[in-house]
Amino acid sequence: MLQASAVRNIGIAAHVDAGKTTLTERVLFYTGTSHRMGEVHDGTAHMDYLVEEQRHGITITAAVTQAPWRDHLIQIIDTPGHVDFAIEVERSLRVLDGCIIVLDGVRGVEPQTETVWRQRGRFGLPAILFINKMDRPGADFDRCLKAVKQRLQAEAVPITVPMLEARGVVHLIDRTLIRFQGTYGEQVMVEPCPAELWTKQQARRESLLLAAAECDEALAEQVLAGEKPSPDRLRAALRAGVLAGRLFPCYGGSALRNLGVQALLDGVVEFLPSPLERPQIMAERPDGTAEPIALTLDGPLVALVFKVQLWEGRRHVFVRIYRGQLRPGDPVEFLSADGRILHEQVARLFEVDANRRIRRDRAEASEIVLLAGLRWATTGDTLCTPGHLVALERIRAHEPVLGMAIEPGAGTEEERLCEALDKVLQEDPTLSLAEDPETGQRVLKGMGELHLQIIRERLEREFGVRVRMGRPAVAIRETIGRQARAEALFAPPPLPEARQPALRARAVLSVQPRPRGQGNRIQIDPVLKPHGAALTEAQRAAIQQAISETLNAGPLRGVPVLDVAVQVDEIELFGAASTSEAIAAAVSRALQKALAEAGSFLLRPLMRLEVIIPGSNLGAVLGDLQARRALIQSSEIQGEQATIRAEAPLESLLGYATDLRSLTQGRGQFSLEFARFDA
Repeated sequence: MLQASAVRNIGIAAHVDAGKTTLTERVLFYTGTSHRMGEVHDGTAHMDYLVEEQRHGITITAAVTQAPWRDHLIQIIDTPGHVDFAIEVERSLRVLDGCIIVLDGVRGVEPQTETVWRQRGRFGLPAILFINKMDRPGADFDRCLKAVKQRLQAEAVPITVPMLEARGVVHLIDRTLIRFQGTYGEQVMVEPCPAELWTKQQARRESLLLAAAECDEALAEQVLAGEKPSPDRLRAALRAGVLAGRLFPCYGGSALRNLGVQALLDGVVEFLPSPLERPQIMAERPDGTAEPIALTLDGPLVALVFKVQLWEGRRHVFVRIYRGQLRPGDPVEFLSADGRILHEQVARLFEVDANRRIRRDRAEASEIVLLAGLRWATTGDTLCTPGHLVALERIRAHEPVLGMAIEPGAGTEEERLCEALDKVLQEDPTLSLAEDPETGQRVLKGMGELHLQIIRERLEREFGVRVRMGRPAVAIRETIGRQARAEALFAPPPLPEARQPALRARAVLSVQPRPRGQGNRIQIDPVLKPHGAALTEAQRAAIQQAISETLNAGPLRGVPVLDVAVQVDEIELFGAASTSEAIAAAVSRALQKALAEAGSFLLRPLMRLEVIIPGSNLGAVLGDLQARRALIQSSEIQGEQATIRAEAPLESLLGYATDLRSLTQGRGQFSLEFARFDA
């Protein structure tokens, strides 16, 4: 086993089609993990092993692999770029220690780049940037650096600058020219950078020195004095800045043309943290107190389940181990999302290379492994040694925004469809299944048209269930338009045979609207009468639960209510008659009244949209978007290409891919990102 200091747990993330999977294929080839170089465009990529990934030419599910480099082990998760599969990025970044953000050298920072950047920032992950596709016409290294600073508010520090004419990159720290020769760029030749090339790099070298000086006062004095710091000194200063989240080293190249990947791998080892260098994570004990989790091998087990996956029809879970060790046969316990303490036993343990499993007899802290035999553990659960129960922060799931009625192709396949849907729902927390109260149809909800299309294809291929799906239906939410206050007395007549006293409780609640996207806020600060006693914890929990459940079904359509502040103004208790159930019922009735009086109205999903088209089609596409009630935020032309950024209702964008192809003779493309629910 390698020491944890020699491990790098990283993810590769980017906007769709920026070249993440192609980059991962090169990494596997150059590190000797794979002996052939797969290609996304011909369906041979090692990491895109699902039939649907090969058919659509995109990554759909996060894939795990390992690669050795310079006496280090790099554990890699290749993530999807399409916004419909953002949960794969979210839960992958949650368990990693660093990441590579890939940018398209022509397009620079794109909408999904901003999304994964926010996800990265939420977990405080150090990152390095790889500006890919620098061989394409219109690629501009410096423009990408400026876009990173402007749109991501990040300090990108250039490390390697691509030189296509020399089939290499200039390394700004070592002042060398690195050439990539051989059929697959596997032969790396390092030589001093020729003077004529180095002269052109002075401004970039200067920005690197200034960035490093910001992180090291002694180095700053050396730079200001005009001295040349050693490469090791520069690397140490830059690494300190990267680990502090202040700097982001930037490498240029072309994964498809086998240019610059080995230098990027050096950067992973040199600048991204080992598990030991990450801030200590905190867990919560059952009594609510916090417990720091130190990365040690001899402590009780703490492992986070971040993904459920069916493999050959059997249920498996991916985990990141944060403390202790794990072996096949070990018992584990965990706290489920609904508060139950469950006990299970690990049957088998594997390390994973894409779709290949390799049996292991032990795993330890810092590792990412696959477990078989757990029937109930699901995404976000914390596996623990029995008797040492703690819970890490759960993984946040995104709300589905699009639904389709789904039914079996034949009446005899109803049971098989239910079983198959249960399995895919376990895998994907962004899927949900509900019954339409008006039609009685089963509705499958997901993150977009492509998401639901992929699920349909998987149901038919993996489970052999033919399905029929209706037209997409956009998810809706409710909110309120004004402030309102209501009271309710819960006092049902007692049953004649009941021995307990009649139930009785009164509640007064106020509601008021909040700004779009701010979510709900619940404040419980009651004045009690006639009894002056404070509410018990059980009563407070009952009030909280009653409010949450009532907000899940609004007065208009029975859908969740968003962006509402609920204030509990008064709770009146009547001795033993005011049980937690009675209080909850009074609160629920008062809240229902308040919502009904507050002018409820519907909200629909609003999407951020970026459209890239030939400049000659700009007018036609803008007119079409305005007809779809889009709010145009910006449009710009660079060369022969135009970029439009806008916000538009999701409902108006259903089928937009076909219309855009028609307007641009097949040359236009677009990307969507959920912004918020709005009127």
